[in-house]
Order: sequence, then C-alpha cells, then structure tokens
Amino acid sequence: MRIIFMGTPQFAVASLDALITAGCDVVAVITAPDKPAGRGQKVNESAVKQYAVANHLKVLQPEKLKNPDFLKELEALKADLQVVVAFRMLPEVVWNMPSKGTINLHASLLPQYRGAAPINWAIINGEKESGVTTFFLTHDIDTGHILFTEKVTLKGTETAGDLHDWLMNKGAGLLVKTVKGIESGRYSQHPQDHFTEGVTLKHAPKLFKEDCLVDFNQPAEKVYNLIRGLSPSPTAYTTINDKVLKIYNATFEVTEPGVSAGAFVTDNKTRLRFATKNGYVSVTDVQLEGKKRMGIEEFLRGNKF
Repeated sequence: MRIIFMGTPQFAVASLDALITAGCDVVAVITAPDKPAGRGQKVNESAVKQYAVANHLKVLQPEKLKNPDFLKELEALKADLQVVVAFRMLPEVVWNMPSKGTINLHASLLPQYRGAAPINWAIINGEKESGVTTFFLTHDIDTGHILFTEKVTLKGTETAGDLHDWLMNKGAGLLVKTVKGIESGRYSQHPQDHFTEGVTLKHAPKLFKEDCLVDFNQPAEKVYNLIRGLSPSPTAYTTINDKVLKIYNATFEVTEPGVSAGAFVTDNKTRLRFATKNGYVSVTDVQLEGKKRMGIEEFLRGNKF
C-alpha cells in the first residue's frame, strides 16, 4: 500500500519512524516549508523534514495545498492512503485523492478535545484520562469516523510535556495498527455521534498569550492545572516586580490564604507562593524575564523580595 505521510513537529516524527520500521511503503513526506528563525534568521527545517531527509524519503513542502503544480505531483505519486499527524487543515481535493482515503492521528479521545491544542486543554481541565484516536478525515475538523483509540490514565501531576511524550509514542503504535488494519481490511468505523449522547463536549482551541496569564482569583487546583497544562509551552506566566515570570511547575495547597489573591509570600530561600481564591500555589520551576529557566532555590538566591 502506497502511503503519503503529512506532518511537521517532533510529535509526528515518532509516527513516521514507526511506519518505516513496520515496513510500510511511504512514497513521500509532506511537511511545512522551511522558515528563517532566531536572531540570525537561520533557515529552520521541520523535525519531520529532518527525519525524512536522513532516511532518504521524498519530501514535498508546498506553500499552498491547492497549488496546481503541487496537486499534479501529489496525484502522480498514486498513493493508496494518506496519513496526517500534526499537520494543517487539508482541502478536500487533497484528502479525497487516495483510493483508501486519508486518516489522521489525533491526541485526544475523540469526540472530546477537537481542535489545535488537545494535550494542553486536557491537562488544564484536570482530566483523569486522555488518549489517542485515529479517524478518517472529512469536511469538518476532527469529526470523521473513528477507527481505533487507546487510553492513558492521568494522575493529576503530569505536565502537558509529559502527556505529549506519552501520546507521541502511544499514537505511533496506534497508527501502525490502523494502517495495517486498513491494508488487510480488518477494521471498522464508528461515527463520532455514537459517543456524544449525554456528553458535554470539550474543545481544544489554539492557545494565545492571553490564555497563559495566571488568574490567581481562581481556586488553587485550577491555577495548578493551568500551569501544568501550559508547561513547557506556551507557558503560564504572571508578573513580579513589574517583570514577567514564566511558571513551568508548581504545587498547591488548599487553606485560608490570609492575603489577597495574587499576593506572593516568600522566605527568600526555598519558597515562593502566590495566594489564590482558596489557598496557595508554590512555584518550583520558573524563568524571570531576561533570565534562564531555573529551580526556585536558585531563583531566590539571585532575586530577593
């Protein structure tokens, strides 16, 4: 079965590698165009491109997916199946091209957390489980028929980075299972409507800077979950002495704070904690504007309040 793989970030590399390792015939890889980045504007290649080039795979990097020349090249590849992992929205002329369709690996238990940031929002909302889903692409984003799912249990202390890595590896295995199932004809499809009766759907929209500002008027656990859900990226933040303080990790306690929400208390040695609606959040891993990321003890050695 001739497969075209579409993906861009590191999350997708594990899936591409799993397909290659499983002996799948990946005839081309489609990824984002190279972009200049950093102070020197050095050309930055996507993680998927770097892997594809290292493994001698054909790479296509269209600026526009409806470009006639790209569509001709895509059609000439005569793919039976297209596989999408952390790419971008595809026009119908692209996802409808292969005879066996186009499948997507999504980092949630669909239909929950449709959207661009499912890993972050699952942690932010304090979910007790998460997982990965494979499904066929259709017109509306993340709504196609489900093929396979795999769940993971959450303890309530994980960061989005932890969950990212778990789902990256779980998803790679699930994708191989899905591709082999399609190749052999041993699979079934389940409309997502079957999973929505009596369920309040939660969505996973793209995160912006305003979503990352900590509101200490919220309960302590909610603040803690926000910090975990934005770590390591795009990162929760507050201000301290008029400087931005990024917060990568923390602990929390529910108690009578004794000071107003948002006020901070420190011993200037080992502890810096912010009052919330119903307790405190103690930050443990931070980065002050213009400085490197560091543990709280190192931070307090260099900053007195």
